[in-house]
Amino acid sequence: MTDAQVGLIVATPMIIVFAIALNRMGVLQRAGAMTAVIFSVAIAAVLFLNQ
Repeated sequence: MTDAQVGLIVATPMIIVFAIALNRMGVLQRAGAMTAVIFSVAIAAVLFLNQ
């Protein structure tokens, strides 16, 4: 695996956890949190497979 792929594997779960934490604190609505999770996973998958 390249450094970029390792970075994607590390960064994506952090984005997901941050979005869930913001949702639980009431800062981010459920739709916004779900959008952040879906798009971060989609972007990571595309970038990971294109490396």
